[in-house]
Amino acid sequence: MVNPQKLVLFALIVLWLKTVIVSLIGFNFHIQSAADILLILLNPIGSLVLILSVCLLFRKRFNKAIFIAINIIITGLLYGDLLYYRFYTDFVTVPILFQFKNVGGLGPSTLELMSFWDLFLFADLAVIILLAIKMKNTDSIQRLFIKKFVLAGTILFVVTAGLALLKSPYLFSTAYDREQMVKSIGPYNYHLFDISYAAFSPLKKVLATETDTIAAVNYTDAKEDEETSVQGIAEGKNVVLISMESTQNFVINQKVNGEEITPFLNELINESYYFSSIYDQTAQGKTSDSEFMVDTSLYPLSSGSVFVRKPSNVFNALPKILKENGGYYSAVLHGNDADFWNRENIYNELGYDRFFSKVDYEVNEENSVNYGLKDIPFFEQSVEYISELPQPFYTRLITLTNHFPFLLDEEDQLISEAATSQDVVNRYVTTVRYQDEAIRRLFDKFKELGLYENTVFVLYGDHYGISEKYEDGVLELLDLKPSPVHHVELQKVPVIIHVPGQEGKVFSNIGGEIDIRPTLLSLLGIANVDTPSFGQNLMTRDHDQPVIFRDGSFVSDQHIYINNVCYEKNSGEEAEEGACNSNLEKVRDELNMSDEILNGDLLRFLDL
Repeated sequence: MVNPQKLVLFALIVLWLKTVIVSLIGFNFHIQSAADILLILLNPIGSLVLILSVCLLFRKRFNKAIFIAINIIITGLLYGDLLYYRFYTDFVTVPILFQFKNVGGLGPSTLELMSFWDLFLFADLAVIILLAIKMKNTDSIQRLFIKKFVLAGTILFVVTAGLALLKSPYLFSTAYDREQMVKSIGPYNYHLFDISYAAFSPLKKVLATETDTIAAVNYTDAKEDEETSVQGIAEGKNVVLISMESTQNFVINQKVNGEEITPFLNELINESYYFSSIYDQTAQGKTSDSEFMVDTSLYPLSSGSVFVRKPSNVFNALPKILKENGGYYSAVLHGNDADFWNRENIYNELGYDRFFSKVDYEVNEENSVNYGLKDIPFFEQSVEYISELPQPFYTRLITLTNHFPFLLDEEDQLISEAATSQDVVNRYVTTVRYQDEAIRRLFDKFKELGLYENTVFVLYGDHYGISEKYEDGVLELLDLKPSPVHHVELQKVPVIIHVPGQEGKVFSNIGGEIDIRPTLLSLLGIANVDTPSFGQNLMTRDHDQPVIFRDGSFVSDQHIYINNVCYEKNSGEEAEEGACNSNLEKVRDELNMSDEILNGDLLRFLDL
C-alpha cells in the first residue's frame, strides 16, 4: 500500500526527471561547463520540494486534491514552456500570458509545434492520480517527514541560488537573458522571479523623477550622426513603410529549383538603398516590437510588448515628428483585428491620425488564409484608402500572409516548395514568393495612381520567420553547416529604402531595426530630433557600436556574442577570453537605460 510519504517522493522524482529531460533536450540549452550540468540537475529539486510541500501543510491529513492539482499545474507549465520555446527559443513570461492571443493562441501554429512524444510528459499523471485516489482518506503524513522535507527544500533552494550567482554575477541584473536565468535557477524559480518582477514593475513609474531622464538624454545625445551626400533627397515626399511579415534576408537573391524566391525585391534592390546586414532585434512582441523600434528608436521590452504593457506612456514617435516637421498625415493599414497587440490604443499615443483595421476591409473565406486577409487583396484595398489621404502622408502597411506555419492556397503558390527536410521551410518559400508578388502589384498601383514619383518606400523584414527548431532546413537550402555564428547570421532581415530616381547602393555595414528611424529622417532632411534615441543612421553608423539584441547578445564588426560565448565573426571559432567584455558593458548600459525610459515613462518629463 502506498502511503503519502512514498507518493510525494515518487512525484518529486518523476517531476525532477521530466524537468531535467526537458531542460537538456527540449530547451536545448547550450552547455558551456560542468557547472551548467550541475545546476540543471540541482536547481529543480529545491523548488519542487517547496511546491509539493503545499499539500502537506496546514492540515493533519494528506490533501489529495491539492497534490493532484500541483502535479497537473507543474506538468502543464513545463509543457507550455516547451511549446513556446520550440518556436520562439524563449520562455513564457507573465506579460506574455496576458497577450496569449497575440502569440498565436491555440491554432495551426500551436499544432505545428506539437509532437507525439509529448504524450510521455503526461503519462505519469495517470499513475499519480490513480495512486492518490486509491489511498485512504484517513491516511496522515508524519510531521517529522514534513519538517525534514521542507528543510531540505529550503536548503537546496538557497544553495542552488548561491551557486548560480557564483557562476553568473550579473544573473539578476541581466534578467533579460532568460536562457541563462532558467539554466541557472531552473524553470520554476525563474517563473517565481518573473512573477515578482512583473508585480513590482509598476512601482518604477511611480518612483521615477525628472532627474532620472538626464542620463538617458546625455547618453543618446552623444551619438551624433554624420551628414551624408543624400541627406534631404526625399524631403517632403510621401513615406510608405512596408512591414514584411517574417521575412529573413536569406531569401534575397536566393533560388529554389532555378526560380527566384523574391524576383521583384531583387530587381528593386538594384535601384534602391539596400542594407544587407541588418539584424532582427525584436523580443516577445515580434511585429509590434519592430513597429515600436522603427517609430521610436528605443529598444523593446524584454518581456511582453510595449504596445500592451506601456500604452499610456509618452513617446516622441515618427508620426509626431513628421507632423511637426512637414505636416505629414499618418496612418497604419493592417487587415487584422484592431485590438491585436493593442494597436487601436497605442497608435493614438504614437500620434497616428488613422488606423485602418479589419473592419475597414472586405474579408471573407476566399481572400483569407492562416491569420487573415491575404497580402494581394490587402494591398489592393489599402491603395484605395491611401489615394484619398492628405499629402504628404506617412503610412505603414503590415503584411500577414508570410506568417508561421506558412499556409497558402494552391492557386496562390507562384513557386514550387523547397525540398529540405523541414516542411515549414519548404512552405516558407511559397509564402515569401506570394508576398513578393503582392509588393510588385502595390508598386504598379502607385505608378498608375501617379503617387510613385513623390513617395519614398521603406521595406523591412519585421522579424525572423524560421525559428531555431526548423533552422536545419534553411541551412540545407543555403548549403551551410549548423553553428552559432550561422544561426546569428540567419537573423538578418532585409531593409530596402527606395527613393524613385535615385541610383541604387548596397550598404554591408551592420545595423538593426532600431536604426531605421534616423536613416529615414536623414533622407527626409529632418535633423536634431530632441528626444532620446538609440539608433544611428545606417549610412554612417559607428563601426564600434555593436548591434544589440534584447537577450543581451550582440554582433560587432569582429565578434558575435551568443549564449554567453564570444565567437570570432569571420572564423566562427571561440574568441580569446575577454574579447567581448568591452561591448558587453555597452550592451548592459544601453538595454538598462532603454528599460528605465520605458518602465519609468521618462519621456513625460521632457518638453516634447
